[in-house]
Amino acid sequence: MQISFWKYQGTGNDFVMIDNRSGNIKLTTEQVAFLCNRRFGIGADGLILLENGAERLRMVYFNSDGRESTMCGNGGRCFARFAQDLGIVEGNTVRFDAIDGYHEASFDGEDVILQMKNCEGIVTKENGFTLDTGSPHFVHVAEPFFWNQPEFVPQARAIRNRPEFIEEGINVNFISETAPGQLRIRTFERGVEDETYSCGTGVTAAALVYGSQHGFNHVALESKGGNLSVSFTPQEDGTFSEVMLKGPAVKVFEGVIAGV
Repeated sequence: MQISFWKYQGTGNDFVMIDNRSGNIKLTTEQVAFLCNRRFGIGADGLILLENGAERLRMVYFNSDGRESTMCGNGGRCFARFAQDLGIVEGNTVRFDAIDGYHEASFDGEDVILQMKNCEGIVTKENGFTLDTGSPHFVHVAEPFFWNQPEFVPQARAIRNRPEFIEEGINVNFISETAPGQLRIRTFERGVEDETYSCGTGVTAAALVYGSQHGFNHVALESKGGNLSVSFTPQEDGTFSEVMLKGPAVKVFEGVIAGV
C-alpha cells in the first residue's frame, strides 16, 4: 500500500500528517509504528489523521509506538496548519474535535494559537505536581543545571514508571525559572518513551503549575525545540479556563511512502 503524507513540526515535536477525509485509510498499530520509525519509515514523534467528523474536522493522534493516545498540543497546532495548507479553512479559525473534546485554533503569522481544554486542578505529589491538560503530566521544579544534564532521561523515566503511573503512563516535565514569567522545560513523553524536543500539553501543564505558584497568567517557555507561550485564567476553585497555547507550526516536506 502507498500512502501520501505530509511532515510537520512544532518546536521540534514532529508528526506524520495524513489527509483521511475519505475515510479509506485504516492503519494498524504496527503500520503506525513503522511510519513513525526514524530508521525504516518516515520518522516522527507521532502520527495524525485529519478526518471528517460528525460536525467538524476530527484529529486522531497516535504516539510513535503505534497506539492511539490522548491530546497533543503541538500536534493540534500542526493539525490546524495542515488544514489551512489543504485549503479547507474558512477565515482565520479552525474548529475540530480531538479525543479530549472540542478545540479552536487561529493563526498569527507563523504561530498557531490553540485553545486547550480547561484544567480541573493541580495535585501535589512527591517531588512534583500532577494535572491533566489533555494528557496526564507530572511537573517537577528542577535546578537550572538540569537543562544540559544527561541524567534527565533516566530520572524522568523512573517517575513515569512509578507504580501509581505505570499502567496508564504519564508525561514527565522538569522546569526551571530563567526570569520572572519565563521557564525552561524538558519533557519525557509516554508512548515515545524518551525525551522529545517539545510537548504542547507539557508546556501547558508547566505554565499552569508555575503560574499558579507565582501569580502569572501568561508564561513564556523555552523547550529544546524552540519557544512557546501559554495564557490562562485561574478560577477561585483551583481550575483553569481560557487556556491558550501559542507557537510555530511548520510544514517540513511531503511525499509518498510505499510498503506500508
